[in-house]
Amino acid sequence: MSEELHLVTDLALILISAGVITLIFKVLKQPVVLGYIVAGFFVGPHFGIFPTVVEVQSVQEWSEIGIIFLLFALGLEFSFKKLFTLGSTAFITAGTEVITVALLGVFIGKLMGWTLMESLFLGGMLCMSSTVIVIKAFEDLGVMQQKFANITLVVLIIQDLVAILLMVLLSTAAVGQQFAGKDVLFNILKLVFFLILWFLIGIYVLPTFFHRFRKLMNDETLLIFSIGLCFGMVVLATYAGFSSALGAFVMGSILAETIEAERIDRLTKQIKDLFGAIFFVSVGMMVDPQILAAYWLPILILTFVTIFGKTFFSALGVLISGQNIKTAVQVGASLSQIGEFAFIIATLGLSLNVLSAYIYPVIVAVSVITTFTTPYCIRASEPVAIWVEKHLPQRFLDLLNRYGSGSNVVTKDSAWKKLIKTYILRILILSVLIVAIIIFSFVWFFPFVQTYIAGTWGDVLCAGATILAIAPFLRGMMINKKEDHEIITHLWGNSRYNRGAIVALLLLRIFLVVLYLVVVLSRAFSSTSWIIIVVALGLGLFLLVSKMSFSRFSSIEHRFIANLKQREEEERKKHPIQVSIQSQFAGKDIHLAQILVSPDSEMVGQTIAQTACYDKYGVSIVKIERGSKDIYLPSGAECIYPSDRLVILGTDKQISSFKKMVEDTEVQPVKHRKNMQLSSFVINEKSKYINQTIAESGIREQGGCMIVCLERNGKEIFNPPMSMVFQQNDLIWVVGEKNNVKNVGNN
Repeated sequence: MSEELHLVTDLALILISAGVITLIFKVLKQPVVLGYIVAGFFVGPHFGIFPTVVEVQSVQEWSEIGIIFLLFALGLEFSFKKLFTLGSTAFITAGTEVITVALLGVFIGKLMGWTLMESLFLGGMLCMSSTVIVIKAFEDLGVMQQKFANITLVVLIIQDLVAILLMVLLSTAAVGQQFAGKDVLFNILKLVFFLILWFLIGIYVLPTFFHRFRKLMNDETLLIFSIGLCFGMVVLATYAGFSSALGAFVMGSILAETIEAERIDRLTKQIKDLFGAIFFVSVGMMVDPQILAAYWLPILILTFVTIFGKTFFSALGVLISGQNIKTAVQVGASLSQIGEFAFIIATLGLSLNVLSAYIYPVIVAVSVITTFTTPYCIRASEPVAIWVEKHLPQRFLDLLNRYGSGSNVVTKDSAWKKLIKTYILRILILSVLIVAIIIFSFVWFFPFVQTYIAGTWGDVLCAGATILAIAPFLRGMMINKKEDHEIITHLWGNSRYNRGAIVALLLLRIFLVVLYLVVVLSRAFSSTSWIIIVVALGLGLFLLVSKMSFSRFSSIEHRFIANLKQREEEERKKHPIQVSIQSQFAGKDIHLAQILVSPDSEMVGQTIAQTACYDKYGVSIVKIERGSKDIYLPSGAECIYPSDRLVILGTDKQISSFKKMVEDTEVQPVKHRKNMQLSSFVINEKSKYINQTIAESGIREQGGCMIVCLERNGKEIFNPPMSMVFQQNDLIWVVGEKNNVKNVGNN
């Protein structure tokens, strides 16, 4: 066979062996990813019984494409909004786990005699858990909708971002063989700058483009276009000095905010699976049995550290965030493995020649072992949590409960905090755009124009065009929104001591505007400093009163916000209740689930009232799906039939208990009708419900609405008992038809 077909032969060998091994692993109910790694070991150069790969270098290049598609897929699942849905819990957990495990990895590496650089890379690899493995384990165990699973998935998202930053920092350290403070700071600032810039431009352009050409975008065109955008961002990121993985992740996260995100994810899934399989097979090809035998002790130590160390420190982070012991242990057990980012970091270290050759197969071996143990760790987490609670001193448990209650109290931001957060965010975003335009102008636009129009007129044209381009953003930096104006008015009149700080914030914005104008004018003209400053002040004043710059900025801002909310609005139209509950009660132990009624269930033939599902289990039946018929907010007289699908609302524990009586299949996410909604109202002194019990109020039976949550004195009571009495200032959350919700709220 000619040499040109060696790659085809290798791919045939890789894919056939991967297919056979993964079938075996499916029979054994083990993760498919693990099968790919084992297949790579069999066809690799270190296992001579079966045919081996010939063009190893070519396969490695294909595996690089696999990394690109894996990171692109992770980006499509990522959303900046998800980072804030769980409050501080996920951030504290991720921060605690990453810092402690990374330091532990460095310490362990030094104890084993590794170099400082190898120990730093080891710390970076150990603190990264596997998104692929965790999601697969959650799906297999049917826990995807539970509270701890939601926290874990957001922690994994944060870890993905940290991994990108770690790759930049480790690359900088590896090239210079030390952590130079200025270089590290510069790279961090450059990373933040480009991430914000790419995200802003992407959100401004891509959702509008997809919306405008949606009718012309068939599956084939959308597939080609989205992959082209992915590779284009990879090239751009590489040109800017970042990794190809970062570019793929960024483009995926941008496309995740468009209305075509789910469609792109579906279209690219098979390609991601193909190249991802090649990547994981190439990982398995690196495993050398002789090295594993020689380094069995480091493998054993790192496996122990990964399973128990990551579980402990992740659980510690969850406890610090104010969650209970059960949630903490479940999250910790879910993160007790190392995964795909560890391979990518290890590949980076090998390419930079700062890692010894034996480290890669050692990390792969640890990953294989911890991948095997992950499902068992998740299964064992709840019994372990119960055992821990039984054996902890009661005084310590009381302390945890008081701490958790204090951490979860809802507090409102002060006026100053809101104002400062708004100003910082606006200044940061607009400054990134302004600086990007100025850099582009100085590096490309000025030289281009001056090759054709030299001298003063060329300088005037370049400076004028640059100022015209940044004018809307300069105007946006100086003006106040309506809500900002209300806060400023309140603070100004509240105390005269506030006025100095308010004036200082205004002067800061004016200073930045003048500074950017001075930078542009100084590049174009060689006048004395005071003249340039005076001109800049005059231009700033003109922009402040200019209606044209105001309308341009308003148009840009409106389009950006509309694009950012486009996908969320589409989801809200399709699944109004699900989106409302997820956004309002994110991070709380309550959600919707779908239960299939088994023909053998004791509920069959009983009415809802007879099942006493609310009194016994604490769950509420929101809807019954019976064939093509949907029964919303069914009354207590509604009968339950075999194969009914019950849409229920409750906590993880309540749903789990109720499910055991009804079915043995998995809990599934729910779809909802468009005219159902979640809303809230406050019980005031004129309300007819005041001093009535929930049962007496008739909100469910007469009003056709279901009470989801009652907030009283900063505490949330989900699915409150029917005997609870309404009090003044209670905040009531109800689900129902739009008109019913409106009528109930008006009473």
